[in-house]
Amino acid sequence: MSSPPPKPVVGVGVFLLKGNKVLLGRRRTAVGYGTFALPGGHLEFGESFWECAAREVMEETGLEINGAEFLSVTNNVLSQPKPTQLIAILMRASLADADQTAINVEPDKCDGWDWYDWDHLPTPLFPALETAILQGLNPFPPK
Repeated sequence: MSSPPPKPVVGVGVFLLKGNKVLLGRRRTAVGYGTFALPGGHLEFGESFWECAAREVMEETGLEINGAEFLSVTNNVLSQPKPTQLIAILMRASLADADQTAINVEPDKCDGWDWYDWDHLPTPLFPALETAILQGLNPFPPK
């Protein structure tokens, strides 16, 4: 008898913007190992996207955010390290205090955080982020 297929996983990723730059970190976890990703993580039961965005950004970077808003959603089926369907809710938020500095709160999960120019993003990108960009997502608000 075969086992049932894995259930989709819902994550929230947060675009934090500074000028024309976006905050990214290189992942050390099994899913997307070595890729550059937005701060974010798994949506917990009963949690809103906004609550998840604030919690995950704080847990991963130590940054406090304001004004999180929904931007887009992606649906990626990943084969490595095991089959996973990732539904990524992509949000944009601003720093509660522009003078805050991102710290690497979870060094076992991330190599560190840095600001990258939107027109010259590092590679490889985490699949959900790459999909959003290929679909034409621009996280910067219209001027």
